[in-house]
Amino acid sequence: MAQDTHVSDKADDAQLKALGYTASFDRTMTLWENFALGFTYLSPVVGVYTLFAFALATGGAPMFWSYVVVGIGQFLVCLVFAEIVSQYPIAGGVYPWSRRLIGDRWGWMTGWIYMWALATTVAAVAMGAGPYIAALAGFQPSPFVNTVTATLIIAVSTLINLAGTKVLARIAMLGFLCELGGALVVGAWLLLFGREQSISVLFDTVAVSGEGSYLPAFLAAGLAGIFQYYGFEACGDVAEEVPNPSRAIPRAMRLTIYIGGAAAMFVCLALILAVKDLGAVISGQDSDPVWTILTSNFGETGARMVLVVVLISFLSCVLSLQAAASRLMFSFARDKMLPGWKALSRLSSAHVPNVALIICGIVPAAIALGGYYLSNAVAVVVSFAAVGIYIAFQMVVFAALSARLRGWKPSGLFNLGVWGLPATLLALAYGIGAILNLAWPRTPDALWYQNYAVLLTSSVVVIAGLVVLPFMRPALARKASA
Repeated sequence: MAQDTHVSDKADDAQLKALGYTASFDRTMTLWENFALGFTYLSPVVGVYTLFAFALATGGAPMFWSYVVVGIGQFLVCLVFAEIVSQYPIAGGVYPWSRRLIGDRWGWMTGWIYMWALATTVAAVAMGAGPYIAALAGFQPSPFVNTVTATLIIAVSTLINLAGTKVLARIAMLGFLCELGGALVVGAWLLLFGREQSISVLFDTVAVSGEGSYLPAFLAAGLAGIFQYYGFEACGDVAEEVPNPSRAIPRAMRLTIYIGGAAAMFVCLALILAVKDLGAVISGQDSDPVWTILTSNFGETGARMVLVVVLISFLSCVLSLQAAASRLMFSFARDKMLPGWKALSRLSSAHVPNVALIICGIVPAAIALGGYYLSNAVAVVVSFAAVGIYIAFQMVVFAALSARLRGWKPSGLFNLGVWGLPATLLALAYGIGAILNLAWPRTPDALWYQNYAVLLTSSVVVIAGLVVLPFMRPALARKASA
């Protein structure tokens, strides 16, 4: 068995060498640990619990269907990514994929946008844990509590990530087991013993829109589904830490969508049907329906036990996000595409990019501190995090489409065959629609910079990338001549 593993590692290292890199990481992450990393990044509990109150108040019970619509769209994106990573199993994911499909500058901009979106997502998830930590500790949630708890969670995550791939993989697996087990147990209990609504509420749009069109409310509430269905790409971010990545990672990506998506819909459905007074949530009278549901069904003590599982889910999600961000930064630095590339591409004795990990802790903590001064900070930060990731995703999908039209034929172990082109076209169409939905200003009564916060922050990141890009030209030239 050990000999087979050694032969497999040699084959993986030879494949990586053919792509222009020497092996630096330990290939100790199994298929199921790789899937657990993607699952805890997607995190059905974190995704649903963070935005449940917002989505239910905005779109009512039919907001549940956003999980179905987005799940189908993101599954198409997942298939495109699976084809690419099967041929290019390189650490950093979207950056090296785009770079090989179109070129250095396109790859650099894709990675730049994704890097900032990941940093913002780390902050968003850590901030989303604030109300649950407050409920667990028995004090009132507030922007200050959200900021302090976010900073602490990011600090703990950084320390754990610095311990190495084995520790990350084991905690990701623990997080997966806790989260899936907790989601199934709590969801099943609520469906069996805590139901307050009939299934028909999933089709009741009148409570939100009256006699008018429900579509605007559904699109706004769709943030819940859109924020949920990514994480599968994290499986590819650690491609150099997985044996036989060309076969294992496409499978782990698909499992992330199958199991993570099903768990998210199950949790969301159970919570919706357990809401006693939907009108109170929609009117804002019940601003924390999750806590109301948990306390009314499990009591104060039982609700706090559930919250412990929820907080494990938040921590494991931050861990996975930060790991993905650090591998992206390492991939950039290894190609000499960032200032300070020597330090950022250095691996510690635990075989992790320690400097990149520390920076991927400091930047999200700074974003969380900045969120303290925003009204409805979690929704604003989540919106930018989602739109940034979607932009980066669609840059990869566009790169795949462009490469196909120029004659590229995926040659990895996972291949869509004749379905590759239509799947790519549909994935691109879905992604563009989701980006427009995320960026659309919907609060005309708010201050202009709050109403256009997503557009503004996205524009700042893109413009900053275009400003920095010319300074990367020497690195690009060195890479081209290498």
